[in-house]
Amino acid sequence: MMTYAIGDIHGCLDPLRELLARIEQHHGGADHRFVFLGDYIDRGPDSAGVIKTVQDLQRREPANVICLMGNHEELMIKAHEDSLLVVAWLEFGGRATLASFGIEDPEDLPHDVLRWASALPTVLEDARRYYVHAGFRPGVPAPDPDIKSRLWIREPFLSADYDFGKHVVHGHTPNMNGKPDVRENRTNLDTAAGWGRNLTAGVFTDDRAKAVEFLSVSVAA
Repeated sequence: MMTYAIGDIHGCLDPLRELLARIEQHHGGADHRFVFLGDYIDRGPDSAGVIKTVQDLQRREPANVICLMGNHEELMIKAHEDSLLVVAWLEFGGRATLASFGIEDPEDLPHDVLRWASALPTVLEDARRYYVHAGFRPGVPAPDPDIKSRLWIREPFLSADYDFGKHVVHGHTPNMNGKPDVRENRTNLDTAAGWGRNLTAGVFTDDRAKAVEFLSVSVAA
């Protein structure tokens, strides 16, 4: 089976559609699945469209589409629940998300979107890899049970040469050069779509831990 792990989308609907079309051409009907690493929303122009596109894909292929939660989804949920957190979310890219839904107040976010986001898992494990939005704490048996770390960690995860037992596939920290960051213990697929760089999928197979190739589309194009 081929696993297509897709990095942070951040409201970039057109690049997502282009990437999904490239993935469909790439697998050509062979056994496959999608793993989305979170951060569907904020910053880009069409978070609402991104969520609908991903949800539609889930409906068509329910057994083959796994969507993980990102820290931006958590912020959206908390901003809806707690008015004290609204300003923080809006400054973190939430204004673009509200605009894409045609609303101004987080209280008016569609309930089905909130239910979907709230139910997203924060980690996925297969025979060779862990998939998570941000990462794990080094020294903690993987998968790290701490949800905050799974959604938010940068250091010491990024700089640690730590063996988590399996390769960790993640996003969250944008690579401003627009390229995946491949290390011995992890692969970062956030290629800065939210900053106008690229949206990337890593192609993973059952016989090796690291990606066999990457599919990438430009956000600026």
